[in-house]
Amino acid sequence: MNEKRENKIERRNFTATELRAIEGENGLRHITGYAAVFNRVSEDLGWFKEKIEPGAFKDSIAIDDIRALWNHDSNYILGRNKSGTLSLSEDERGLKIDIIPPDAQWARDLMTSIDRGDVDQMSFGFQTISDRWEMIDEVEIRTLIKVRLFDVSPVVFPAYPDTEVGLRSLEEYRKASNSDADEAEGADNLSLLEEEDQLFQLINS
Repeated sequence: MNEKRENKIERRNFTATELRAIEGENGLRHITGYAAVFNRVSEDLGWFKEKIEPGAFKDSIAIDDIRALWNHDSNYILGRNKSGTLSLSEDERGLKIDIIPPDAQWARDLMTSIDRGDVDQMSFGFQTISDRWEMIDEVEIRTLIKVRLFDVSPVVFPAYPDTEVGLRSLEEYRKASNSDADEAEGADNLSLLEEEDQLFQLINS
Protein backbone atom coordinates (compact mmCIF):
# COMPACT_ATOMS: atom_id res chain seq x y z
CA MET A 1 0.00 0.00 0.00
CA ASN A 2 1.33 3.41 -0.93
CA GLU A 3 0.79 6.34 1.43
CA LYS A 4 1.49 9.82 0.14
CA ARG A 5 0.16 13.35 -0.18
CA GLU A 6 0.54 14.64 -3.71
CA ASN A 7 0.44 18.34 -4.61
CA LYS A 8 -1.35 17.75 -7.88
CA ILE A 9 -5.13 17.44 -7.99
CA GLU A 10 -6.62 14.53 -9.93
CA ARG A 11 -10.14 14.55 -11.39
CA ARG A 12 -12.48 11.67 -12.17
CA ASN A 13 -15.78 11.72 -14.05
CA PHE A 14 -18.71 9.35 -14.51
CA THR A 15 -22.34 9.37 -15.61
CA ALA A 16 -24.48 9.98 -12.54
CA THR A 17 -27.80 8.30 -13.25
CA GLU A 18 -29.26 9.62 -9.98
CA LEU A 19 -28.22 13.24 -10.49
CA ARG A 20 -31.42 15.24 -10.20
CA ALA A 21 -32.92 18.53 -9.07
CA ILE A 22 -35.58 18.21 -6.38
CA GLU A 23 -37.57 20.47 -4.08
CA GLY A 24 -36.63 20.01 -0.43
CA GLU A 25 -38.74 20.27 2.69
CA ASN A 26 -37.58 23.86 3.06
CA GLY A 27 -39.17 24.74 -0.29
CA LEU A 28 -35.74 25.23 -1.89
CA ARG A 29 -34.56 23.24 -4.88
CA HIS A 30 -31.64 20.91 -4.27
CA ILE A 31 -29.22 19.02 -6.51
CA THR A 32 -28.79 15.46 -5.26
CA GLY A 33 -26.98 12.35 -6.40
CA TYR A 34 -23.60 10.65 -6.11
CA ALA A 35 -20.26 12.28 -6.85
CA ALA A 36 -18.50 8.88 -6.74
CA VAL A 37 -19.49 5.22 -6.55
CA PHE A 38 -17.59 2.59 -4.56
CA ASN A 39 -16.08 -0.62 -5.95
CA ARG A 40 -16.89 0.20 -9.57
CA VAL A 41 -13.92 -0.35 -11.88
CA SER A 42 -13.35 2.67 -14.08
CA GLU A 43 -12.79 2.86 -17.79
CA ASP A 44 -9.26 2.31 -19.08
CA LEU A 45 -7.24 5.32 -17.89
CA GLY A 46 -4.39 4.61 -20.29
CA TRP A 47 -2.09 2.60 -18.03
CA PHE A 48 -4.51 1.25 -15.45
CA LYS A 49 -8.07 1.06 -14.20
CA GLU A 50 -9.28 2.39 -10.89
CA LYS A 51 -11.87 1.85 -8.17
CA ILE A 52 -12.74 3.55 -4.89
CA GLU A 53 -12.83 1.74 -1.58
CA PRO A 54 -15.65 2.49 0.88
CA GLY A 55 -14.42 4.95 3.49
CA ALA A 56 -12.05 6.72 1.09
CA PHE A 57 -13.73 10.09 1.64
CA LYS A 58 -14.76 9.67 5.28
CA ASP A 59 -11.98 11.64 6.97
CA SER A 60 -11.89 14.36 4.34
CA ILE A 61 -15.61 15.19 4.40
CA ALA A 62 -15.38 15.46 8.19
CA ILE A 63 -12.57 18.03 8.31
CA ASP A 64 -11.90 19.62 4.90
CA ASP A 65 -13.42 22.73 3.30
CA ILE A 66 -15.10 21.35 0.17
CA ARG A 67 -16.98 23.17 -2.59
CA ALA A 68 -19.55 22.21 -5.17
CA LEU A 69 -18.77 23.94 -8.47
CA TRP A 70 -20.46 24.15 -11.84
CA ASN A 71 -18.13 22.67 -14.45
CA HIS A 72 -15.21 22.92 -11.95
CA ASP A 73 -15.33 26.70 -12.39
CA SER A 74 -14.58 28.51 -9.12
CA ASN A 75 -16.54 31.51 -10.42
CA TYR A 76 -19.72 29.43 -10.16
CA ILE A 77 -19.97 28.11 -6.61
CA LEU A 78 -23.04 25.94 -6.11
CA GLY A 79 -22.41 25.18 -2.44
CA ARG A 80 -19.89 24.72 0.33
CA ASN A 81 -19.91 22.29 3.22
CA LYS A 82 -18.62 24.87 5.70
CA SER A 83 -21.62 27.13 4.98
CA GLY A 84 -24.16 24.29 5.09
CA THR A 85 -25.12 24.58 1.41
CA LEU A 86 -23.29 21.36 0.51
CA SER A 87 -23.89 18.10 2.38
CA LEU A 88 -21.58 15.14 1.82
CA SER A 89 -21.94 11.64 3.24
CA GLU A 90 -20.86 8.10 2.51
CA ASP A 91 -23.35 5.23 2.30
CA GLU A 92 -23.00 1.68 1.00
CA ARG A 93 -23.13 2.91 -2.59
CA GLY A 94 -20.78 5.87 -2.64
CA LEU A 95 -20.27 9.56 -1.93
CA LYS A 96 -23.71 11.13 -1.68
CA ILE A 97 -24.20 14.86 -2.25
CA ASP A 98 -26.95 17.38 -1.52
CA ILE A 99 -26.43 20.90 -2.85
CA ILE A 100 -28.57 23.99 -2.23
CA PRO A 101 -27.62 26.26 -5.17
CA PRO A 102 -27.71 30.05 -4.95
CA ASP A 103 -30.67 32.03 -6.25
CA ALA A 104 -28.86 33.07 -9.41
CA GLN A 105 -29.89 32.79 -13.04
CA TRP A 106 -26.94 30.58 -14.01
CA ALA A 107 -27.84 28.16 -11.18
CA ARG A 108 -31.50 28.08 -12.24
CA ASP A 109 -30.37 27.36 -15.81
CA LEU A 110 -28.28 24.46 -14.52
CA MET A 111 -31.25 23.04 -12.62
CA THR A 112 -33.30 23.16 -15.83
CA SER A 113 -30.52 21.37 -17.72
CA ILE A 114 -30.44 18.65 -15.06
CA ASP A 115 -34.24 18.32 -15.23
CA ARG A 116 -34.00 17.86 -19.01
CA GLY A 117 -31.19 15.31 -18.72
CA ASP A 118 -28.76 17.54 -20.62
CA VAL A 119 -26.37 17.49 -17.64
CA ASP A 120 -26.02 13.99 -16.22
CA GLN A 121 -22.36 13.63 -15.26
CA MET A 122 -20.46 14.35 -12.07
CA SER A 123 -16.78 14.91 -11.42
CA PHE A 124 -14.70 15.23 -8.28
CA GLY A 125 -11.26 16.66 -7.58
CA PHE A 126 -8.97 14.96 -5.07
CA GLN A 127 -5.47 14.23 -3.86
CA THR A 128 -4.44 10.66 -3.10
CA ILE A 129 -3.32 9.98 0.46
CA SER A 130 -3.14 6.18 0.20
CA ASP A 131 -3.81 3.65 -2.53
CA ARG A 132 -3.22 -0.01 -3.38
CA TRP A 133 -2.14 -1.64 -6.64
CA GLU A 134 -2.78 -5.17 -7.86
CA MET A 135 -2.77 -7.08 -11.13
CA ILE A 136 -6.16 -8.58 -12.07
CA ASP A 137 -6.62 -10.39 -15.40
CA GLU A 138 -3.42 -8.75 -16.68
CA VAL A 139 -4.73 -5.26 -15.88
CA GLU A 140 -3.19 -2.97 -13.27
CA ILE A 141 -5.96 -1.97 -10.84
CA ARG A 142 -5.51 1.01 -8.54
CA THR A 143 -7.75 1.16 -5.46
CA LEU A 144 -8.14 4.56 -3.81
CA ILE A 145 -8.13 3.88 -0.05
CA LYS A 146 -7.98 7.40 1.36
CA VAL A 147 -8.21 10.72 -0.47
CA ARG A 148 -8.47 14.41 0.29
CA LEU A 149 -11.55 15.80 -1.47
CA PHE A 150 -11.49 19.33 -2.90
CA ASP A 151 -14.64 19.71 -4.95
CA VAL A 152 -17.59 17.97 -6.55
CA SER A 153 -19.04 19.25 -9.79
CA PRO A 154 -21.83 18.60 -12.28
CA VAL A 155 -20.16 18.79 -15.70
CA VAL A 156 -21.24 19.05 -19.33
CA PHE A 157 -18.17 17.40 -20.87
CA PRO A 158 -15.96 15.18 -18.73
CA ALA A 159 -12.35 16.30 -18.85
CA TYR A 160 -9.77 13.74 -19.92
CA PRO A 161 -8.80 11.96 -16.69
CA ASP A 162 -5.65 13.44 -15.21
CA THR A 163 -3.62 10.28 -14.68
CA GLU A 164 -0.14 11.75 -14.26
CA VAL A 165 -0.20 11.31 -10.49
CA GLY A 166 -1.67 7.83 -10.86
CA LEU A 167 1.10 6.90 -13.30
CA ARG A 168 3.76 8.04 -10.81
CA SER A 169 2.06 5.93 -8.14
CA LEU A 170 2.06 2.95 -10.51
CA GLU A 171 5.78 3.40 -11.20
CA GLU A 172 6.51 3.54 -7.46
CA TYR A 173 4.49 0.36 -6.96
CA ARG A 174 6.37 -1.43 -9.74
CA LYS A 175 9.75 -0.35 -8.38
CA ALA A 176 8.79 -1.54 -4.90
CA SER A 177 7.56 -4.86 -6.31
CA ASN A 178 10.79 -5.37 -8.26
CA SER A 179 12.84 -4.49 -5.19
CA ASP A 180 10.92 -7.02 -3.09
CA ALA A 181 11.42 -9.65 -5.78
CA ASP A 182 15.17 -8.92 -5.92
CA GLU A 183 15.44 -9.20 -2.13
CA ALA A 184 13.57 -12.50 -2.17
CA GLU A 185 15.82 -13.84 -4.93
CA GLY A 186 18.90 -12.70 -2.99
CA ALA A 187 17.66 -14.45 0.13
CA ASP A 188 17.04 -17.67 -1.83
CA ASN A 189 20.55 -17.51 -3.34
CA LEU A 190 22.10 -16.93 0.10
CA SER A 191 20.21 -19.89 1.53
CA LEU A 192 21.40 -22.08 -1.34
CA LEU A 193 25.03 -21.03 -0.78
CA GLU A 194 24.74 -21.82 2.93
CA GLU A 195 23.37 -25.28 2.13
CA GLU A 196 26.21 -25.91 -0.34
CA ASP A 197 28.77 -24.78 2.23
CA GLN A 198 27.32 -27.09 4.87
CA LEU A 199 27.36 -30.01 2.41
CA PHE A 200 31.01 -29.27 1.47
CA GLN A 201 32.03 -29.24 5.15
CA LEU A 202 30.21 -32.54 5.76
CA ILE A 203 31.96 -34.23 2.82
CA ASN A 204 35.41 -33.03 3.92
CA SER A 205 35.02 -33.73 7.65
